Amino acid sequence: MAGQSESGRSGTAGGGVIIRPAVEADLEALNRIFNNEVLRGTATWDEEPWSIERRRAWLAEHDDSTPVLVAEADGLVAGFAYLSYYRRQSGYRFTRENTVYVDPQHHRRGIGRRLLAALIAEARRAGMHAIIAMIEAENEASIALHRELGFEAIGRLREVGFKFGRWLDDVEMLLLLDGEPR
Repeated sequence: MAGQSESGRSGTAGGGVIIRPAVEADLEALNRIFNNEVLRGTATWDEEPWSIERRRAWLAEHDDSTPVLVAEADGLVAGFAYLSYYRRQSGYRFTRENTVYVDPQHHRRGIGRRLLAALIAEARRAGMHAIIAMIEAENEASIALHRELGFEAIGRLREVGFKFGRWLDDVEMLLLLDGEPR
């Protein structure tokens, strides 16, 4: 069985799962996974499903320092993850925010871990210094996953979001990466 490449960009990650860059053909699956979370979960605080046109434009905005990765399990998209700019001011140019979504059918199979590990490798490759994660406070699985991969909780923002008729808290987590900025 082949191992995941050092960059996390491709290769079998075990159990028939590969991590690879997202391509246009993945857009329907990415939108299905994301829109399920819009309608049923709090991993995103979006309240309206995205159109495929919006998803296409979103993918086009990503570059080498803000990659979008897909977990493919047995030939199907099982999840996706991406880095985005934390803030647009130049002083934040070595910091990215991570986001991970896994199809509910594939929860508890290590897919989120593989995606997040690959994102960390991509951030290092791109010369990033820090990765921020903003996680809804009741999402204990995501908080635990980030801790397992070296993130530390650095704060809690109380009642900064509102969805499903209730106030939501964010837990802010941080991972400092080795290396000097490029």
